[in-house]
Order: sequence, then C-alpha cells, then structure tokens
Amino acid sequence: MSNVQFEAVTAQAVANVYFDGKVVSHTILFADGTKKTLGLIFQGSFRFDTGAPEIMQMTAGTARVRIAGETGFKTYEAGQSFNVPANSSFEIAVDSGIAQYVCHFG
Repeated sequence: MSNVQFEAVTAQAVANVYFDGKVVSHTILFADGTKKTLGLIFQGSFRFDTGAPEIMQMTAGTARVRIAGETGFKTYEAGQSFNVPANSSFEIAVDSGIAQYVCHFG
C-alpha cells in the first residue's frame, strides 16, 4: 500500500458517488485553492470524462486503465500513477478487490 497523507486541508463530508456507489470519492481542498479527490473503486468497469487534466495516483489495489486514443489497457497498482489530458476520457476496470486512489487536478 502506498501511504499518502495531506496536512492542513478542508475535507468535504458529502461523497461524490458514481455508478450506483461502485465509485466513491471525497474532495479535499488546500489553502492555495488546489483540489484533490480521495476515492474507492469497487469491482467493475467504468468510463469517466475529464475537464481539467488529471493525475490518478493509485494508493491501494490494482486497476486496468485505457485513456482515450489508446488501443489497449495498462495495469496500474499501488504506488503508480497515470495522466489523463484535459477534455478527454478514460476507462478504468477493477477485476478484484477494491482500488483506492488520489486524483490530482491540474
């Protein structure tokens, strides 16, 4: 597991819930205006659109990811991350267990 800790943040208590609760995240806000989300992805396959560029940092579990324009899926596990351009999309699949992540918005 990749232990990630953030200091001096404001956490939003109401969750962002997607796909009938199979993807859930909480937003944290930093004093400089930076926003990140901390989330869980349960088993399944999901597609997300992006407005801003994102860096998805895996903190636990394993997921397969295909970013728009790529032909195949790549596997990411705890300690690894992937970049998604602005105004794009990505598919993410969790085959077993639960994947956990931090999404950094750019």
